[in-house]
Order: sequence, then structure tokens, then C-alpha cells
Amino acid sequence: MKTMVNRAFVHHIIRHYLKYDKDNPFIFISALLAFLGISAGVMVLMIAMGIMNGTQKEFTKRLFVMNYPLTVLPITQNAVNDQLISTLHEKFPHLQFSPYYTTQVITKNAGAVQGSLLYGIDFDKESQINPIFKEARGEGEDTYRIIIGDSLSFEMDAPKGEKVTLYFSEQEAIGFATMPLQKRFLIDGIFDSGLKAYDKAIIYTTHQAFHKLLKRQEGYYDGLHIYTENPLKEIDAIRAALPESVIIEGWWQQNGNFFAAMEMEKKALFLVLLLIILVASLNIISSLLMTVMSRRSEIALMRTLGATKAEIHSIFFKLGVIIGSTGILVGTLLGFLGIWILKTFDIIAMPADVYGTTKLPVDLMMSDFGLIILGTSVIILLSSLYPAKKASQTDPLTVLRNE
Repeated sequence: MKTMVNRAFVHHIIRHYLKYDKDNPFIFISALLAFLGISAGVMVLMIAMGIMNGTQKEFTKRLFVMNYPLTVLPITQNAVNDQLISTLHEKFPHLQFSPYYTTQVITKNAGAVQGSLLYGIDFDKESQINPIFKEARGEGEDTYRIIIGDSLSFEMDAPKGEKVTLYFSEQEAIGFATMPLQKRFLIDGIFDSGLKAYDKAIIYTTHQAFHKLLKRQEGYYDGLHIYTENPLKEIDAIRAALPESVIIEGWWQQNGNFFAAMEMEKKALFLVLLLIILVASLNIISSLLMTVMSRRSEIALMRTLGATKAEIHSIFFKLGVIIGSTGILVGTLLGFLGIWILKTFDIIAMPADVYGTTKLPVDLMMSDFGLIILGTSVIILLSSLYPAKKASQTDPLTVLRNE
């Protein structure tokens, strides 16, 4: 048979115990410390998870552009060609394609030397799938024109409109000897991806430059970049339509280790910061146990006047839940306030060449917020159980005999 609980009686006693007790000030202080610890823990968890998510999304956005959603690579020679692109366009008319050539080059100018990766692209098609390239693209029509990153432009001391020399691995005959193929290229534009490694290493030029300099066959490419808004959902359908002579990769596969490390770091940070709340919950336990010990005579008196064990258990359990829940509420408000301040004001300056942005990115996902609230609530409930159980087990005869 279920024991009935007098809620009015329970709530009256809880309100009485929440008041400041002059005779036992340390009990109130301990409860206050528990409240502040939980509030601080929830606030720190929210801000930390928001920063981790914001940073991950910022890197994802930039890597998504520079690595492209999907890339088709040949296994056999001449496997990526105009016929394949035409077939994919018929089956997937909503996709956008940018075929490319690629080779490694050495960039030299004014005594500075830098290794780079040269892409031969169709400027119009590339502009449709790469907003960074589109913004940097110039209006020139020269076959031997290039678009370079701002980091490379700075190191080469080569602003827009200047020329730099590119050295290729291919050899050309000079008299009775050979030397690396070289060509002067006009800088037609400078892009800024926000990631220094890409801005130093990537150079774009025309298809025609590869045809004339490196004798690449027209209509056959080194790879194909594909743009789609849902690469994760469409990669399997596109793979099924491709011949066995090519493979397809998603941008997340090309950077799998990086994002796996970020996800692991995020989980580790969550668990470590959750320990703050766990430590704060110890204050709840100590505060409730001190209350139980100091109120033993009152508990015994309530039992002799008809209070049940369930009512005593409910009083102290709810007392711990109220302290913890209030801490969660205040911590949530402080967390959202902290996130708003970080988003609105440039309190923390970040080097753009390292993080890709000068403003601290903060974006708290609702799933992470839910986990924070769930984890904190579980800790608070567990912390309230033991003191409530000890209070309900108080023997009124033993207590009153010793009074």
C-alpha cells in the first residue's frame, strides 16, 4: 500500500529549513556554497561547450569551402573526363561540377621561395562552387594568370598585378641539357580563406595553362570537385552512379582525424567540467547531513506527532532538489548571458592566421545544453537521496531518550 504524503506539511517544513538559522549559520553557508558551485558549473559548461561548438563549426565552414563537399578521383588514367561529368549532370542536375588539373610547383619571387599546389580550373565553374575564389577572381583574360592566397602574396612580396615565377617538376630541353620547366604568371587576384595553411599552399590557374605548358589532354582531368548542400546524404547515390575506375570522397573523410580529435576533446572537456558540478553536489550532501544532524530532535518530534518516514524522506530530498534546481536555473541564465556577451563584444581577440577568425565563435547546441541539464540533474538527484534516507531512518525513541 502506497504511503500518503501530506504535501502542505512537507512544504511548510522545507520553507522553514531554507531560512537562515542563527544557531547554525554554517548549514546555510554550506547550502549557499552548493548553490553557487552548481550555478558556476552549469555556466562554465554552457560557455565551454558553446566555444567548442563554435570553433568546430568555424573550422568546418572554412574546410568545407577549401576542400569541397565531394571530390571524384581517378583510379585509372583518364577516368575523370567530360563524358563522366555529362553522365553525372544528367542523373543529378542539381549538382554543380568543377573539373580540375593539379600539380606541385615552386613559387619564386624577389628571392623568396615557397612550395605550392597548383590547380588548373575553369574560372566560371569554380566561381559557382567556391565563394572565396569568386570574391578574389579578377577580370583578366590572360591564359597564364593565377589566383593566390594572401599569405603567399605577402611572403612573395607579390601584390595583385605583379608576376611571379612558377617552377614545375617537368623538364624542358635547354641546348644539350634539361632544366625544370618555368613560367611567369600574372597575379590576377588574391583570396583569403582565413586559414593560413591554405592561403600559403594553394594557387589557381586556367585549364589552358595546363594544356599549353604541361600538355594535358583536353577533356580529361585529374579530379572533379562536386558541390551539393547535402553531401552526407548524397554521396552513396553518386557513388552508385560512378564507374569502378573512380572513387569519391567527402570533405569529412579527407579531414577525418582532425574532426575526430576535436570531438574527443569536446567530450573530454564536458566530463572534466562536469566534475565541477560533482564537487558542488558534495556540498549539497554535507549541507543536508548537517541539517539532519542539527534537526534530529525536531525530526524525532515530527515522527512522534505522526509524520511518516516518507514525509521525512520527502522533506530532505526536496530540500536538496530545490537547492540544486535553483543553481541550475541561475547557472543557465548566467550561461546564456555569458554567451551573449561573448557574441556581442570582442572581449577575447584571436589571431586570424591560427583560428581563421578574429572573433571568438560561440554556438551552444541544444543537444549539448540538454546533456548539461540532464547530467547536472542526475548528480543533484543522487546527491539528495542519501541525506534524505538517513533522515527518514532517524529513530525517535533513541533520539528522545538521549535528549
